[in-house]
Amino acid sequence: MRAVRCCNKNIEVVSVPEPAHDGVRVRIQSAGICGSDLHLLEMGIPLPNTFGHEFAGLLDDGSAVAVEPLLPCGTCDLCEAGRYNLCRRGTAMIMGVGCDGGMTDEIWVPDRCLVALTDDIPVKNACLVEPIAVAVHGIRDGGVANGDRVAIVGGGTIGLCAAAAAQDVGAEVSVIARHEHQVEAAQKLGSVALEKEYPVVIDCAGTSQALDQAVSLCAPGATLILLGSYWDGMTVPGMALCLKEVRVVPSSLYSGGGRAKGGHTHDTSDFERAAQILARRPEIADALITHRLSLDEAPRAFEIAGDRKAGAIKVVFEV
Repeated sequence: MRAVRCCNKNIEVVSVPEPAHDGVRVRIQSAGICGSDLHLLEMGIPLPNTFGHEFAGLLDDGSAVAVEPLLPCGTCDLCEAGRYNLCRRGTAMIMGVGCDGGMTDEIWVPDRCLVALTDDIPVKNACLVEPIAVAVHGIRDGGVANGDRVAIVGGGTIGLCAAAAAQDVGAEVSVIARHEHQVEAAQKLGSVALEKEYPVVIDCAGTSQALDQAVSLCAPGATLILLGSYWDGMTVPGMALCLKEVRVVPSSLYSGGGRAKGGHTHDTSDFERAAQILARRPEIADALITHRLSLDEAPRAFEIAGDRKAGAIKVVFEV
């Protein structure tokens, strides 16, 4: 079967054996290119695995599912506490990073990874459940609530998903984006005009420049949620951060129901909540998905995804 892999620092579609029949088979229908995929490729990390941690597909009975791409050990202290996103296995548990992912024709996964989709979500759009779940997790841990005013720095996929997740709990959102097509997408999702300061700010860009801007937007005593990935490290505006007593909440991946880091409880997993948001708001897919290509066009798809100035937000494979 086909699989998208990194070969000599280049993206190629290669032929690989069918996976071992362990778990439940998912015939892939959609897979998204994440900014993390682009960074891994740019850094030249020699990953032997199939790319893709944003994907959805069909079971053998025709049921549509999104796949939570984590394989935690289930036995370490963090897994037992319900915080399996922090499993001691680290990145080895992430499909598409530490093991084979979903940019392929089919994959076998444990039943616990499956999130059933309603008819309100076309499976061709359901790869978006994963980045929405990333945002849901940060919104929950940051304690964002109804009536909050939230500024989001970064208008890429995670920033726009954060806007949708914050709005879902009743917050008013302003998105700061670098490119005009990102601004237009944010407006489609209901972003309002920027104000001077906010009680909640979310950095979805993952750069020191964005972090500086995010802290400048924080009101005294504000909460700053870090959803962006700091691949190049970070420089923190320490004086402003401390003088304002900003509460910093780092966030990573997603987890299940139960007690969250902030002490609050919830009955649904971050992935289930993300699927519910996408079902209620089909315009999220219309705003985010800018390109759809076949799996055979993987090299071109990665080139498009890496050129934000050309209008790409989310590039999706339809398998």
